[in-house]
Amino acid sequence: MAGVISVTIRKAHRMGPAKEVIRGQQIPERFSPDCAADFADESITEKRIGPGILILTTSTHLLYKDHRAWDLCAAINKDDGRTADGLPFCIVELCREVSNLLQIWTDARDWEQIRIKRLIGSPNRPILLCGLGLPDRHGTQQSRILITMDGMGRPQGAIIDQVKDIFRLTDREVTVVQNLLKGWTNKDIAKELGVTEQTVKEHIKHIMTKTRTTTRTGILVQVLRL
Repeated sequence: MAGVISVTIRKAHRMGPAKEVIRGQQIPERFSPDCAADFADESITEKRIGPGILILTTSTHLLYKDHRAWDLCAAINKDDGRTADGLPFCIVELCREVSNLLQIWTDARDWEQIRIKRLIGSPNRPILLCGLGLPDRHGTQQSRILITMDGMGRPQGAIIDQVKDIFRLTDREVTVVQNLLKGWTNKDIAKELGVTEQTVKEHIKHIMTKTRTTTRTGILVQVLRL
């Protein structure tokens, strides 16, 4: 799929700062702030529908889905050219990664450690996924995976013009942001701009400062929430 965003971020609060990897029924309230609501405030909440919710086993057997999540799954499948219903590949892949973490973090109190965020989809239909592993003391077969799915902001074309003024970005920094929205790596961006990868890293560092974020995912979310 052309122009795909795929950004993954893994967090382990007790183990130090977040590690970033670039490629891009009622649930208890304590789980929601760390997922789709991480980047929400009152104005954003008013603008978009709440996140969809999926609950699965570690073998990706679907236990629960709400209408919002299933609608988003259908949209992802359509964008991927799939006509069949079912879990999109990106959801299955996210479940596998969470399941792998559940092999390491086995205590029920470790659920805060087992969190993976991924921004997927096209620039015109970005979706923020958050996978949480919920360990069970009886073993991984009884553990569960909670996934929230949140559609982010407006299409890229409708917001990119605002980015420069709102965050006081330079023309070059705006170009870097546009390429991040395409899911490009530092190497791709460096080649496009005719600069070194280190220069791109410096641009991204400045953008993080201006957008008050600490990761590439954070930059994208700040832009897509406009």
